[in-house]
Amino acid sequence: MQRRLGIAIALLTILVGCSATAAQRILAQEPPPGTLKAGATVLVDDGSCGPGKIKKVVGGSNIGGAGPGAPRQTLCIPRK
Repeated sequence: MQRRLGIAIALLTILVGCSATAAQRILAQEPPPGTLKAGATVLVDDGSCGPGKIKKVVGGSNIGGAGPGAPRQTLCIPRK
């Protein structure tokens, strides 16, 4: 019985940890260039996407062999 309780507590701890890391940050303005890590995602509520939408920003890569790397991506998505 105690073993099952221990397993249940461990699984619950893992699930809570995963949901905390999956939470989106909502910012009032887009982060300055070079401050958003490659692949990191933030939501920006600056009003530029219109009613019912929010801006999704995905960090690009500043590291490139011969080129400038991957640019930052922005798109408007529906609010949840």
